[in-house]
Amino acid sequence: MLIDTHCHLDFPEFDQDRDEVIKRANLSGINYLVNIGSSIEGSRKSLELAKKYSCIYAVVGIHPHEADHAGKDAVAAIRELAGKDKVVAIGEVGLDYYRNFSRQENQQPLFISLIELAKESALPLVLHSRQAEEDTLKILKQYLPLQAVVHCFSGSEQFLRDCLELGFFVSFTCNVTYKKAENLRNTLKAAPLERIMLETDCPYLSPEGQRGKRNEPSSVKLLAEEVAKIKGISVEEVAEVTTANAKRFFNLQ
Repeated sequence: MLIDTHCHLDFPEFDQDRDEVIKRANLSGINYLVNIGSSIEGSRKSLELAKKYSCIYAVVGIHPHEADHAGKDAVAAIRELAGKDKVVAIGEVGLDYYRNFSRQENQQPLFISLIELAKESALPLVLHSRQAEEDTLKILKQYLPLQAVVHCFSGSEQFLRDCLELGFFVSFTCNVTYKKAENLRNTLKAAPLERIMLETDCPYLSPEGQRGKRNEPSSVKLLAEEVAKIKGISVEEVAEVTTANAKRFFNLQ
């Protein structure tokens, strides 16, 4: 059994065949799908999917890209959703200084407010951090202890060590299969399996050989095979440990 710990099945890319995509995932042995909110509307849709499909659990939050447009009532809206059944985390939240679709001075207070909500709600955090490692850590350290996973991990090995020291998990996607991703594969190799989760971030980051096409949760199986190859262990061990990590972290039933 495998778990896709970070997917966006609420996105319009899945509007035409969402049922079939979910069935393919289940037939591939992916029995849990954690659907991640990236806006208020996306978080609501994520919760709707969790209500409709027994295999889906919802995460609610506001992506840093949305910070410029998140009004004063945005966190209150996420707080209301956070108390609903099958909501298992707050996310994805964090800082993105690569795209800078929202101003940094707006990203940071939104991030802080959502960390405080996670603490208040006793829920773990799903973190987005891109070219913002220093500020991400500086803010998070003010709120320890925290349960958190850094999704789509692509940071430096120092950032990996810092996250592990804080007790965080790291999550890897199908971009570890890319021909030019040797540095990322080395980072994955350095991460202990007991702190790793698997994700697709679909519809993004399709595996090598499928780049340019829509990704979907069934690709977790290919990802598990790649992780096993990188670490020199069996696919069965990868599946067993990463699944146990995700079930414990998200308190999946």
